Amino acid sequence: MFGLFKKKTALEKHQDLYKKLMEDAYKLQSINRSESDQKYLEADIVLKKIKDLQAQKIDEAV
Repeated sequence: MFGLFKKKTALEKHQDLYKKLMEDAYKLQSINRSESDQKYLEADIVLKKIKDLQAQKIDEAV
């Protein structure tokens, strides 16, 4: 109940997006390989953003 109005951080949003893209890519893998590859590429870009956000979070803590 207390987390009901809690906003997601940018890191959490990117992690959710990455998970969704990976699931979509997996589902498309047997149906349409080129679309699956495109989803994996998008997921890789999001993963790089996640790593950048994590690095910024570590830098802020130091």
